[in-house]
Amino acid sequence: MRGVRKSFGATAALAGVDLRVAAGEVLAVVGENGAGKSTLMKVLAGAVRPDAGGMLLDGRPYAPRSPRDARTAGVAMIHQELALAPHLTVAENVVLGVEPSRVGFLDRAAMRATARAALAELGRPDIAPQRLVSTLSIADRQVVEIARAVALGCRVLVLDEPTSSLGRDDVRHLESLVRRLRDRGCAVIFISHVLEEVRAFADRVTVLRDGATVGGGDLASLSDATIVEWMVGRPVTDLYPRSPRTPGEVVLEISGLSGRRLPESASLMLRRGEVLGIAGLVGAGRTELVRAIFGLDPVRRGEVRVATHAGPASPARRWAEGVGMVSEDRKGEGLAVELSIADNLTLSRLGGLGPAGLVLSGRQAAAARRWIDPMQIRCRDVAQPVAALSGGNQQKVALARLLYHDVDVLLLDEPTRGIDVGAKARIYSLVDDLAARGRAILLVSSHLPELLGVCDRVAVMCRGRLGPARPVGEIDERSVMQEAIARG
Repeated sequence: MRGVRKSFGATAALAGVDLRVAAGEVLAVVGENGAGKSTLMKVLAGAVRPDAGGMLLDGRPYAPRSPRDARTAGVAMIHQELALAPHLTVAENVVLGVEPSRVGFLDRAAMRATARAALAELGRPDIAPQRLVSTLSIADRQVVEIARAVALGCRVLVLDEPTSSLGRDDVRHLESLVRRLRDRGCAVIFISHVLEEVRAFADRVTVLRDGATVGGGDLASLSDATIVEWMVGRPVTDLYPRSPRTPGEVVLEISGLSGRRLPESASLMLRRGEVLGIAGLVGAGRTELVRAIFGLDPVRRGEVRVATHAGPASPARRWAEGVGMVSEDRKGEGLAVELSIADNLTLSRLGGLGPAGLVLSGRQAAAARRWIDPMQIRCRDVAQPVAALSGGNQQKVALARLLYHDVDVLLLDEPTRGIDVGAKARIYSLVDDLAARGRAILLVSSHLPELLGVCDRVAVMCRGRLGPARPVGEIDERSVMQEAIARG
């Protein structure tokens, strides 16, 4: 790709991008949200026509008019939101759009044979072609979508944030699958926000910022600091800031808490001016713990005490007690994405935005506008739908709601999942500032460096049971993982 440009109205999404990937190579493409990665990949995959620049595939001009054209040429893109028909079988999904037929009828034997061969090539002959996709795990569904690309003769495969919904074991399996594709001569483009994964998967990296290529090279010769500096346009000397913190009185106490299924047993004390992390494997019960505390899931046994308040509570009561939550499912339940930034930011506290219980749009917009600059939310205005924002800016809106509500206790479930390094740095700085000012933060994260860098203490959840919280100076990544895996 050479000098690729694309504008949407007055907004230049791509301002002259150069990108090169060889057969048998994995290239990572990184950049902040809004850097142009998605638009560039849509150009490559035939979903968007560029305004200028050109592309060569095997040295010949390549200008797909549609994703079908791109697939026919051997270029396939696996999106973060998988594009499968769950009510169809694995075989039907693999050949969807290019179904083999005989005398006008579907050749189902050929469909199953094609799917079986593609899955075997990916090292997954255990996935039966006749199974319904709806019965597969997220990781196996991802394999099916890659098998579809392989079955069509994929030469360039784009993986867009492929690990965002996968557990640790599934990420390792995907890494093995990508190596298998690379070794058979496929060119793989890997998009991720997680530098540890970039190094595990890729050979080279290309960095985008503000719609242009700003750096790149062999990963072995580049430090994380250099890559991050290219991404954000400035040195990030301290990704995990830590101001002096003085833990105060206990503001959240949980005793023997059990949910309908998870958690099985959890006890902890969270103090003002403290960041307490919850580590553990996917499925250990971390999210269920936070939901039970906030009143979203029923409590079967045990007690949650917020300051002087104890007993069962609804989310509305938790808000009134000064407790706010950011869900791990940002689009599904954390935000009303079709509503405006102003609506999302103020929905938890509409009082005072108009007389007699009314909400005046001018007052609501003014209340929301006060948080745009402090949270560095990149948007057109507060009337813009949240769905139009990047993932990092959506997450900032979800956090800004808690600040607007002026909560004392923040329950943050995977607050940096799927967002870029620049947005992560802003959230880490915000968490540090809130703790220094006496707020209490319970932080759930699957990223161990994040927990050890941000938190004062970390407790590990394993099989629904929460272990004791220990100071971060007494633990490391290895000890946390051993506890997450070994404790019964």
